[in-house]
Amino acid sequence: MKKKTDVRVTAAELYFLPVETRVPLKFGTETLTAVTCARVKLSVSDETGESAEGWGETPLSVQWAWPSALSYERRHDAMKRFCLLLAKAWADFEPCGHPMEIGYAFLETRLPELVEKLNGQGGESEPMPWLAALICCSAFDIALHDAYANLHGLPVYQIYNADFMNRDLAFFLEPADGAPVVFEGKYPADLLVATPPRRLLAWHLVGGKDLLGPDELTGSEPDDGYPVLLPDWIERDGLKCLKVKLRGNDMDWDYARLVRVGQIAEAKGVLWLTSDFNCTVEDPVYVTAILDRLMVEHPRLYQMILYVEQPFPYDLEANIIDVHSVSARKPLFMDESAHDWRLVRAGRLLGWTGVALKTCKTQTGALLTLCWAKAHGLTLMVQDLTNPMLAQIPHVLLAANAGTIMGVETNAMQFYPDASVAEEAVHPGIYRRREGQIDLSTLDGSGFGYRVARIGRRLSLPAGVFVKA
Repeated sequence: MKKKTDVRVTAAELYFLPVETRVPLKFGTETLTAVTCARVKLSVSDETGESAEGWGETPLSVQWAWPSALSYERRHDAMKRFCLLLAKAWADFEPCGHPMEIGYAFLETRLPELVEKLNGQGGESEPMPWLAALICCSAFDIALHDAYANLHGLPVYQIYNADFMNRDLAFFLEPADGAPVVFEGKYPADLLVATPPRRLLAWHLVGGKDLLGPDELTGSEPDDGYPVLLPDWIERDGLKCLKVKLRGNDMDWDYARLVRVGQIAEAKGVLWLTSDFNCTVEDPVYVTAILDRLMVEHPRLYQMILYVEQPFPYDLEANIIDVHSVSARKPLFMDESAHDWRLVRAGRLLGWTGVALKTCKTQTGALLTLCWAKAHGLTLMVQDLTNPMLAQIPHVLLAANAGTIMGVETNAMQFYPDASVAEEAVHPGIYRRREGQIDLSTLDGSGFGYRVARIGRRLSLPAGVFVKA
């Protein structure tokens, strides 16, 4: 039965915001020096004609979502063109309901059609991957959740229950074979944190090109008032958690990098490490050999590793790898492979023990993956897509409400801190890490608590404006 609270999308506006990094960020074999953020304003109305607007934003992180030999320009252009297709499709989308229901319907039906359309008209030598499509779609989906919550005057994490949703989790999810999991009569609110923390431990990203000590300085580093060396970041922000980017195809380099970062961390009072092998590993022995050597030669550093993140290729279905040998040593988290709960179900059988959630895979998808994973005993983390500006806010709220293994990764302040100056003036606690933590206490009011009017960021003309006919 439909509810009076149900809404329908009525219009979509799309903006592209260019951002340049202060230092490069390496993704696998590629390096990011600039990014385009897609920002969306979505309008919704209910059956009485009451309406509201919501905002969503995500970086179009081409190198992360679409690793390829194709030029960056071609992939970047394809993702921007896809955003324009999405803007019109969302404005025209007819289903009425709760954001979880509308978002799910779009992901299951309309998004695959649009990917096929783009790949058919673009003349690309390879199709745009599903992960890239999810990133483009996420800004619209996030804006939908924000608009709905704004219409009802509630914080967004108070709308995921039976009072507002027409469907329980059994409509969206299926339990694993033989698992004593019941989704009937359950809603996302039942699997979220009852009292979300207002402060979260912050994970700092140690990129493959980040400088670890004075011996690595060349004189070409930015002189902009922000730290350059890892020890200076640790001291300035009081960091307790470091995520170490590795190559995944050079064992000696990876081991040496992990040891050197770990020794700096230990000396500076950092408590936790995690290793990210950038999806380039094809044999679990590569990871287990590094971990076993570390356990023997540097047992304290081995103890500091909280979990291992996505060493293996993105496409789980094309790369069926039994990873129990890795997860027997350390918790092993899916990231790029975890497009949705179905892939998490497949990964669980292969030995994965945790899931790294990302809002760039849509708010709807992240919540459904969260619910499936938590119901089946998998551990959660919320990882960053180097989210600046508005994109940071749904990201950190997901971490606070999900119940992660340890805080949240947040690194936009490392790579493009000045991009978020306007937002930082209103929400200083989530754009600057203090005592190793971020502070979410300014996020209040309805929706995601952006306070867009107070931020007052001036936008250029939209790339597209679409209104339901």
